[in-house]
Amino acid sequence: MSTESSMTKRLDGKVVLITGGASGLGEITARVFVKHGAKVVIADVQDELGHSLCQELGTEYISYVHCDVTCEPDVEKVVELTVSKHGKLDIMFNNAGIMGDLETRVTETSSENFKRVFDVNVLGAFHGAKHAARIMVPVKRGCILFTASLASKICYGNSHAYKTSKHAVAGLTKSLAVELGEHGIRVNCISPHGIFIPMVQKTFGVFDKKKVEEMIAVSAVLKETFLEPEDFANAALYLASDEAKYVSGVNLAIDGGYSLSNPSWKMGLSILYEQN
Repeated sequence: MSTESSMTKRLDGKVVLITGGASGLGEITARVFVKHGAKVVIADVQDELGHSLCQELGTEYISYVHCDVTCEPDVEKVVELTVSKHGKLDIMFNNAGIMGDLETRVTETSSENFKRVFDVNVLGAFHGAKHAARIMVPVKRGCILFTASLASKICYGNSHAYKTSKHAVAGLTKSLAVELGEHGIRVNCISPHGIFIPMVQKTFGVFDKKKVEEMIAVSAVLKETFLEPEDFANAALYLASDEAKYVSGVNLAIDGGYSLSNPSWKMGLSILYEQN
């Protein structure tokens, strides 16, 4: 096998289930996983987008199942369908998530929104891990991934519901890594900085990619480069592959070092210099 061929088949023969796989980060990850030899099942509530993606990539490589992750029977069904279709489940990627309302004041935050965000981001992720574990534990192998957020590491301009939900996802990752490691199952999550995807565009009402990049660049630690959806997918690819066979319990930040520093210190220093 040539070097080029082996590099493009890092998930050769693997069966993957991705929730929220019809658009955004889930969609680009599904594309990358298929490219690397995986058989992918995407579970989502966006039926038109899901079917369109399958037609584009070829139904022999990818399939779509309608699934509301907040509904446990839906999740159980899609896991069973995946195993029935492909004979196994190697990788469960709990990616489905929402941002909810942008209200950042706790006194103005609605209980309904808080619960909705938790139902999708945390309970939905729990459902996926629970039913994937039912398949993986007996065979003593498997990989469970979650999409967290930079908001799981630092507090910046998101709602309390979103930030708290992503902290919960990171906590669930650690808890499951300890329990399921006994059965040879690895559990990790990924925490990206802001990425220009439809959910972000719609939520913030900003549709100019260059403008978003300029906004992020102002406070970025790592300069002269920008975070792309493919960077997230490649991180997921690494964690899902056998190259990460001894990596578990990790909350992988893809943030160019942003969470290591407080950008406001530069502002403080500049004010100090101006005063002196």
